[in-house]
Amino acid sequence: MAEKTNDVVLKVAGISKRFGGLQALSDVGITIQRGQVYGLIGPNGAGKTTFFNVITGLYTPDSGTFELAGKPYEPTAVHEVAKAGIARTFQNIRLFAEMTALENVMVGRHIRTKSGLLGAVLRTKSFKEEEAAIAKRAQELLDYVGIGKFADYKARTLSYGDQRRLEIARALATDPQLIALDEPAAGMNATEKVQLRELIDQIRKDNRTILLIEHDVKLVMGLCDRVTVLDYGKQIAEGTPATVQKNEKVIEAYLGTGGH
Repeated sequence: MAEKTNDVVLKVAGISKRFGGLQALSDVGITIQRGQVYGLIGPNGAGKTTFFNVITGLYTPDSGTFELAGKPYEPTAVHEVAKAGIARTFQNIRLFAEMTALENVMVGRHIRTKSGLLGAVLRTKSFKEEEAAIAKRAQELLDYVGIGKFADYKARTLSYGDQRRLEIARALATDPQLIALDEPAAGMNATEKVQLRELIDQIRKDNRTILLIEHDVKLVMGLCDRVTVLDYGKQIAEGTPATVQKNEKVIEAYLGTGGH
């Protein structure tokens, strides 16, 4: 079936990246439709994180084209990519530890504010109204991810799983076209993984689009609409989870490294 261009949230093609003598990525591309959960998997050292970092502006690629909701974007800086409409979480949680959960989400929301620095300094009426609206939205997002009761707790006091939820709430606060989750299940226990899966499923049902890098292949295969598999910086398979699981190159890549 032909793609409807207006249904494509992210389209990247021909992505290559070299670090010195290492070719980390070779001609990699993905197309993600609106409302999909799209998985990116591969053995250790396959290039997943490099690809993720290129898409989100942390690394500059050597070549490639990038489109977000049909418009070209340049992944030259993380904050510019966030403004364009991609919000990401990190494998190593990056919260403001001494800020409250509510304040952390408000920080994410500020990327969409209008009052500016002068309004903040002068404490104008419009600034105060906007801050109140931001706080209200931040509380709604904390409720949405299931940690609303911890709004006034410092981020560092939350459990590991709740810190992950807080990161997702902060990402959602930017009103992104695409949410890019980097190993969200890393370090989680079985119960937390079930709760994470339910949350990601809920986000999808609300017609948001997710790119997911994850080592937990079972989680990816049970959750994602489509999956791309990388190995040694090359794309070795792309398709539905059922198709990818049967791909001989994929089986070989995982068996050859001890699997996950």
